[in-house]
Amino acid sequence: MKNYLLSMKVMLLFLALFITAETVYAQGRQITGTVISGEDMQPLPGVAIQVKGTSRGTVTDMDGKFSLDLQGGETTLVVSFIGFTTQEVSIGNLSLFTIALEENIQSLSETVVIGYGQQRAQDATGAVIALGEEKFNKGIINSPEQLLQGRAAGVQVTPSSGEPGAAVNIRIRGTSSVRSDNNPLFVIDGVPLDGAATQAGGADYGAGGSQPRNPLNFLNPDDIESISVLKDASAAAIYGSRGSNGVVLITTKKGKAGQESLTFSTSASVSTRARKIDLLDANDYIPQAVAAGADENVINFGGATDWQDEIFRTAITQNYNVGYGGGTENTQYRVSLSYMNQDGIIRNTGLERITGRINASHKVFDDRLRFDLQLTASDIKDTYAPLGEDVGFEGNLIGAALQANPTRPIRNADGTFQQSQDFRNPVAMLAYIDDRGETTRVLGNIGVTFNFTDNFFYKMNFGMDNSSGVRRTSLDQRLVFPGIENIGRGVINNTYQRNQLIEHTLNYNGTLGENRLEALLGFSYQKFESRGHFLQSQFFTLPNVPPVDNMGGVDNVTARAFLGNSFRGQDELQSFFGRVNYNIRDKYLITATLRADGSSKFGEDNKYGVFPSLAAAWRINEEDFMSGSTFNDLKLRAGWGVTGNQEFPRNAAVTVLRADNQGGTFISNQFNPNLRWEETVQYNVGFDFAIMQSKLTGAIDYFNKQTENLLILVDFPAPANAITRWENLPGRVINEGVEFTLDYLAIDRENFSWNILGNATFLRNDVQGIGTTLNTGNIDGQGLTGAFAQRITDGQPLYSFYMRDFEGFTEDGLGIYRNNEELFYLGSPFPTFTWGLTNNFAIGRFDASVFFNGQNGGLIYNNTANAIFLRGNLANGRNVTREIANSGENPANFGEVSSRFLESSDFVRLANLNLGYTFNMADSRYIRSMRVGFTGQNLLLFTGYSGFDPEVNTNKARDGVPSLGIDYTAFPLPRIYTLNLNFGF
Repeated sequence: MKNYLLSMKVMLLFLALFITAETVYAQGRQITGTVISGEDMQPLPGVAIQVKGTSRGTVTDMDGKFSLDLQGGETTLVVSFIGFTTQEVSIGNLSLFTIALEENIQSLSETVVIGYGQQRAQDATGAVIALGEEKFNKGIINSPEQLLQGRAAGVQVTPSSGEPGAAVNIRIRGTSSVRSDNNPLFVIDGVPLDGAATQAGGADYGAGGSQPRNPLNFLNPDDIESISVLKDASAAAIYGSRGSNGVVLITTKKGKAGQESLTFSTSASVSTRARKIDLLDANDYIPQAVAAGADENVINFGGATDWQDEIFRTAITQNYNVGYGGGTENTQYRVSLSYMNQDGIIRNTGLERITGRINASHKVFDDRLRFDLQLTASDIKDTYAPLGEDVGFEGNLIGAALQANPTRPIRNADGTFQQSQDFRNPVAMLAYIDDRGETTRVLGNIGVTFNFTDNFFYKMNFGMDNSSGVRRTSLDQRLVFPGIENIGRGVINNTYQRNQLIEHTLNYNGTLGENRLEALLGFSYQKFESRGHFLQSQFFTLPNVPPVDNMGGVDNVTARAFLGNSFRGQDELQSFFGRVNYNIRDKYLITATLRADGSSKFGEDNKYGVFPSLAAAWRINEEDFMSGSTFNDLKLRAGWGVTGNQEFPRNAAVTVLRADNQGGTFISNQFNPNLRWEETVQYNVGFDFAIMQSKLTGAIDYFNKQTENLLILVDFPAPANAITRWENLPGRVINEGVEFTLDYLAIDRENFSWNILGNATFLRNDVQGIGTTLNTGNIDGQGLTGAFAQRITDGQPLYSFYMRDFEGFTEDGLGIYRNNEELFYLGSPFPTFTWGLTNNFAIGRFDASVFFNGQNGGLIYNNTANAIFLRGNLANGRNVTREIANSGENPANFGEVSSRFLESSDFVRLANLNLGYTFNMADSRYIRSMRVGFTGQNLLLFTGYSGFDPEVNTNKARDGVPSLGIDYTAFPLPRIYTLNLNFGF
């Protein structure tokens, strides 16, 4: 409370200072007005209004309004705004103006959303990428990250798998942390999200544990208007301790004054598997298995089953979106409702989502007071197949299908499934495992803005984010799994999140002579609460009732028929922040930011951290010596800043006591009063340019990003009185790279246009001075217990592959490894080069967009091949690929973790193809617009990788240390064909 009162005093002082600064010293009459967009009649904030021939002027406020005092003899206003054609307006005897600016399609950029506000792109000093709806990926999109995939330099988006709604890894300018979360902070309409999972992961019942689905799936992509990515510290420092991994700002669609509109869109999609593993069929399997040493009488079951076909399917997705918006000058609104039902290409997988959204704003008291409301509510139903990530050699669903004997029939003569302890029947797994989840989430915020003057206003933002996730798993007694057969199991795992936000900000946007000043001062308090419970029941007495619907129907005499657990926790984050943007004659731009965060996660000695940043830009093209140059715009940017990362488990700094099974307690975590958050210091230098009448625009950035105070969980060996303790490591993780972005309007004619957009990133990752070695990247398979493939150590990139170097086979077919099976560092999972290329065409009413993306220089470990595709497995009654069956490998050869299974992750992908036709509806009384289109996703893949897809990341963490670049029977990315219809009324 003391801190809150102190912040209010500081704000009141700030208010008094700026009210004093509003003294009007000019003589003559006053004029007022509003500047709007000529296309949609919306007000334009930040428009420069200058009296021609003088250095005096002003800028429009957030509602597009301005006022200006004139002196005698002044006759003309010059009105300019990035993205619009500059206009000269005659003053005459008018005192009230409404000025409509026309968009300039050759302009460098438009207004971009930044932390706690927006900014003219030409005034940006930091590395910010802004993408509008027209640049998003199209097709089946489950979450906002997928809209960006491959579209932005320095932003790498990698799905954990192709499962509907699967988790996504998004890295902005590399991976920085050895233990904490490396995903960026997401902010939706001003509300920073927690980022925690809203549903529990899958329990390990013998097919491996699995990650929860992506918590951002609740947001309907059709509701998103724009996404801004704050990449460097000078842009992200306004979010302080949560900005180290970058910040993604999502702005949703809003209603427009005077334009009541009803939109409806629908699509139907067909998804298929993009690749099939070339396994032996029933005809070829027997002779190959016999040649490997198998007994035909044992392995020949007389059937012919393609087990891949039994688990894969052609999947159908349907999607419906309806939106209605409009309003008056004082009130705008938009409501939307969407429904999506997506089936996965593996049976028993899917996602069904219903989302409703309301955006509204209302102004009163001559536009001085404005109320804003954003509210999203969603309900998601997930269905899961048994696709755990850390299963043993027996296999999850995909692993079982890949190695299943193709001569085995699916069923016995009596109709029961063929199963045994050494054979997992994939079809039986689908029939006897029922795994479902349901997540409801409500995200909303209310904003109140009061304009003290045209240039000075206060805003209060109250936000809330509540979710509940329920996961129910039933394992039938007829499933032949250890611990399940004739016993059954039911698992209920519930997770609840409740987060609240309150923010106060003061904003000033005005002129000081011929210069512009924008200032922000704010206070933020956010509370995160989570709780959940787990219940497991087994030894069921009724055979045909789903276990989760009969949790009490067990044999209570049997020990441990019930297992349960529960948890509850809370974190708080209190922050003070400020920012100043100073524009000197539209030539020299300076941005300074400071944020102080206090977190309950840290030790008593480090509750607060301070995160500053400073950036500057020079618009070189505005200098006299650039007059007549080929550059329409040329800007040099440079920035420095410090950001933090506090995304790791709560209670890390305090002593945590837990109960044991004998009624006593033990210390599970030892306190550390010196524990502090990770800090990232980042430098950025960049150029923005435009030439050829702004037909060719682009940006080049160099960045150096160094993360220190790395957080790590240390285990204490027995007989210590504690099990673990969180500590800060010495040393640093360095990410260094160069980014390129180009936008070229190659042809711009009345009936034909061609626009080319490209981005590329070169990245280097390195670990220095941590003084320890961390192993990670668990490898699963028969005989591989305890094996790992990656190591974090000084002088190497994070997650470097560390293993034997395979050099081929001896004449007897046994493996040869360099230097007597010594372990070597053999490369990195990080690609050194990523890129994306888009070609947009418009021919009359036809339009087309072709998007390729790719990567080079990274490696991927094929754990699937290591565990399953060994010639010796043929002798044990399992299947392998044709390549392995025909290889010279000795069936007795052991598949050690080695470079034999380390492959290049390079690829080129035709990721998105869009074709469309827009009908001429000028003569229609009811339909304003209509478009029919086709979208293809993942249509072509060029890669040397032998697995399903190189762009995947199975979670193979070891002792809580994450891994990267390992593929183990992952759900493959589908190929998707979509037909869509869009109507406007």
